[in-house]
Amino acid sequence: MLRWAVRPRRPRSATYVTNRPVGFLRRTAQGRATRAQRESAAGAKIGTMNATNTTELMNTLGLQAKAASALMAKASAADKGRALRRLAALLRESGEPLAVQNAKDLERARANGLSDPMVDRLKLTPKVIETCAQGCEQLAAMPDIIGEISGMKQMPSGIRVGQMRVPIGVFGMIYESRPNVTIEAASLAIKSGNACILRGGSEAIDSNRALALLVQRALTEAGLPADAVQLVPTTDRAAVGQLIAMPQYVDVIIPRGGKGLIERISAEAKVPVIKHLDGNCHTYVDDPCDIAMAVTVADNAKTQKYSPCNATESLLVARGVAADFLPRIGAVYAAKGVEMRGCAASLALLADVPGAKLAPATEQDWCEEYLAPVVSIKLVDGVDEAIAHINRYGSHHTDAILTTNHVHAQRFLREVDSASVMVNTSTRFADGFEYGLGAEIGISTDKFHARGPVGVEGLTSLKYVVLGEGEVRV
Repeated sequence: MLRWAVRPRRPRSATYVTNRPVGFLRRTAQGRATRAQRESAAGAKIGTMNATNTTELMNTLGLQAKAASALMAKASAADKGRALRRLAALLRESGEPLAVQNAKDLERARANGLSDPMVDRLKLTPKVIETCAQGCEQLAAMPDIIGEISGMKQMPSGIRVGQMRVPIGVFGMIYESRPNVTIEAASLAIKSGNACILRGGSEAIDSNRALALLVQRALTEAGLPADAVQLVPTTDRAAVGQLIAMPQYVDVIIPRGGKGLIERISAEAKVPVIKHLDGNCHTYVDDPCDIAMAVTVADNAKTQKYSPCNATESLLVARGVAADFLPRIGAVYAAKGVEMRGCAASLALLADVPGAKLAPATEQDWCEEYLAPVVSIKLVDGVDEAIAHINRYGSHHTDAILTTNHVHAQRFLREVDSASVMVNTSTRFADGFEYGLGAEIGISTDKFHARGPVGVEGLTSLKYVVLGEGEVRV
């Protein structure tokens, strides 16, 4: 009987130029770079690229990603780990040059009148860079799931049938603001054995180019193809339309940004999309609960950082604990300048809080993702009304219950229809790094193919493998 084992071969190094941060200026088979490649490598501006050039550019990126994906699919775990660890080291070594490039993006963003939450998302602080580096190291230390065979069963015919974990192939990532997404996407592509084409927002173009250069350097030093991670070098929006309509090259698109962007991608894409539209996350304060703990958690869930999609936007409070809880959390929010938009009953309990910014909530407030120091507050009769409210108004992203009642906690976990459901902790933990995934490509509120923070496994697929010893069907 044959003994089956997965032994990925180390790919041969391709011929490519390593001093280009976008990773696509390469000699063609005829030994000549295309015009689109030359213009893009030179930093062509939006106005200098016509439709023909953009189409040519995206086709080139697609071809190169497809070729790189075949090499990445058989890359060894050792080489992928080496690339990730090298990338972590390069990030730590490059703090100063990254800060210079990030400063250009921040200056341009403020000059263009971007809101404070949007500017905040652009920042590549030492803490953000260190988190990215740790994410790379965490991924490198994780077992390599590519090639794993599971569920192997012996059939009556004598054949054995199981499923093998394999890379998706090529994913396209379209994202706004956060330049750290470049590293998160690249590191997950490396670990999962995929290739990716990254299209960041124009507001972060300088930071993204600098980060992409580090990724490609780490790949080449590990003997992996630089084209495994390619950054679209132009901010021309036509490139997005091209990227989401290339099923011959791209296997899945992952948009990460504002609701308008994601709605457009979902409507126009000709390839599958992994997405979430918004993050209207809820924290429900149950009766009974530990009031002191509830105040601490509700504070963190709302105010630890306002701009992420996992920040709590709506606070539901059981009537039985409202008189004790609301004045205390109201004082915390008032001290931090958080506006509280509440139902009539909640506003009455908050009326005597010094300095409180209060406003009556509208129907729209129950659906709103603020990404700002604003929270909606509603009193509910108990866990039944809380679950019903969340399932009606929520975005199926992340919701939490704060309770000391085990039955209520179990009901909340089973009945709330969200990608992440939590008990006695902050919604801010809904994050791939915090979940031990190493990094995340985004958070999906879809139920197919991936749900919640999308890490390595979410970027893979399963194929059937059938093992036999000469059996034939009769």
